[in-house]
Amino acid sequence: MNAERFLGGRVVARQSATGFRSGLDAVMLAAAVPAEGGDEALELGSGAGTASLCLAARTGCRVVGVEIDPALAALARENAQTNRASAEFTCADIFDLPQALKRDFTHVLCNPPFHEGEASPDPARDRALRDGGQRLCSWIASGLKRTVSGGTFTLILRADRLAEVLAALPGRGTVIFPLWPKQGEAAKRVIVQARKGARAAPVLLPGLVLHQADGAYTPEADAVLRDGASLALDSRRL
Repeated sequence: MNAERFLGGRVVARQSATGFRSGLDAVMLAAAVPAEGGDEALELGSGAGTASLCLAARTGCRVVGVEIDPALAALARENAQTNRASAEFTCADIFDLPQALKRDFTHVLCNPPFHEGEASPDPARDRALRDGGQRLCSWIASGLKRTVSGGTFTLILRADRLAEVLAALPGRGTVIFPLWPKQGEAAKRVIVQARKGARAAPVLLPGLVLHQADGAYTPEADAVLRDGASLALDSRRL
């Protein structure tokens, strides 16, 4: 196990040295959720808890994470204790949630498996990264089902699967936020956020450029990754 620091050291998370490891995607996902202190959020597929812990540290909200891998769920609980975070983690299948979690949450977030192709030799890594084609749509349906009316459902995914996600989401109340590797390069990741029941037309935001020409993070990306700045999708300022 390796301990990694996020948000400038405000979050410390132990992660497997060989399996799936959370990083930039988890921090950006958490930064996109417009939670406040009194809110309750649900993360589907929480892994070792990095995104949930970053969200709790940034906003002070309460987070519940669901993870199907028993070892990862146990690790997430340890990480929550280490960080004294307002977060709890349950080992369960997101498609068969325990009765206590079959309720509405103010915010739902996920980093679903969105890769296709050859399986990874590591079973845990394969489950975390690779989906079964239409299974991505099932993640979206599960997330929307648990989102309260007026609440948000936020996910990060590979940019070339954006069309599938938009087809599975309601036609209104959706915001798309690209993450550009460098200025002038095609986006590899996008964050999509849907406000349940909203009537506003879909919006494509300018997004965020992650790296400067020399490979260093841009000041805007660094503010999110190290200082805990919000991506402000909901206010549409970016």
